[in-house]
Amino acid sequence: MEHVVIKCGGSIMEKMPPALFENIVTLANSGQWAPIIVHGGGPLITSMLEKLNIETRFIGGLRVTTNEVLDVVEMALSGIANKQIVRKIALAEGKAIGISGTDGGLLTAEPARTSSSLGFVGDVANVNTSVIVHLIEGGYIPVISPIGADLQGQRYNINGDTAAAAIAAALGGRLCFISDIPGILIDKGGEKSKLDTATNRDIDEMIASGQIWGGMIPKVRSALNALLSGVGETAIINGLEPGSLLSYCSGGKAGTKIVLEKEAVHGNQ
Repeated sequence: MEHVVIKCGGSIMEKMPPALFENIVTLANSGQWAPIIVHGGGPLITSMLEKLNIETRFIGGLRVTTNEVLDVVEMALSGIANKQIVRKIALAEGKAIGISGTDGGLLTAEPARTSSSLGFVGDVANVNTSVIVHLIEGGYIPVISPIGADLQGQRYNINGDTAAAAIAAALGGRLCFISDIPGILIDKGGEKSKLDTATNRDIDEMIASGQIWGGMIPKVRSALNALLSGVGETAIINGLEPGSLLSYCSGGKAGTKIVLEKEAVHGNQ
């Protein structure tokens, strides 16, 4: 059985159709795949902070997290977004259990190395895969919110992409980023063409030339960072397209696979 970590960003969660959750349940029932969902919830967090009149700011794309902000982050991610996904899995006739990285010591966190001014923003120091394995063996789809704790019990807000990559690497599985576009699109003869496969060098060149721009840049950077952290294969697929996840897992050409250069399969159409 192969593990596939499915990363659902906060910006797309409200758009995800029932068909995507039905695909995830189909994978779980196949006996060949063990899907694990890791989710974000940035827009929900921002909305709740605004309603509560709690000021928040970002440094390098990461939310500065005070204890006051962290209370809201945990409430939004673990209490609202997580359970929304669990309910949608149930509607698709699947069984899911929603947990955070603090449950069962799933994600041991440490302060983020990128900056000392981010407050309680963390990186993943260790993944306790036995928590996930036990849920899967019990017939459940794990739904994970990216809150972790250190050995002293201090909570940390972990970037969802970072958490998903760490979990996929620890399980030796694939990592699939759910998006609202078909994959990496480039201009070819005045028309948009999807790449079936892209390497780290391809991506660097396309960013430099402007073919990859805007909101796609952080998506592909997250995919590359996951590869560098030990994930064997990453992909960006369109979660709004029925059957795209099943197509990807069955070896179809849904989305764009992103690999390190030595592993690249050439011949994009």
